[in-house]
Amino acid sequence: MGGLLRGVARTAVVAGTATAVSNRVSRRQAGRWAAQEQQQYQQQADQEPVYAAPPPPAAAPAQGMDMDTKLAHLKELGELKEQGILTDAEFETQKTRILAG
Repeated sequence: MGGLLRGVARTAVVAGTATAVSNRVSRRQAGRWAAQEQQQYQQQADQEPVYAAPPPPAAAPAQGMDMDTKLAHLKELGELKEQGILTDAEFETQKTRILAG
């Protein structure tokens, strides 16, 4: 009976060691992959072209615009903001000009 217990204990130790080593290798590999992905992401970010600031929006609309024209201008302005071409401040400034005109 002593030999059987010793064999079971040895198997448990070997299995536990193998599991611990396997987990360590998996964590190390995951860390390496994460580092590689971060490096690739950084390289792509470095290679992307840097665009100049967009030109300022057109001058204030002419006085006496009809409502359809104002709505068309506001819609276009909203699209530019959604695309990230206009900042919030630029959007608000132009919106105020359109509504005042």
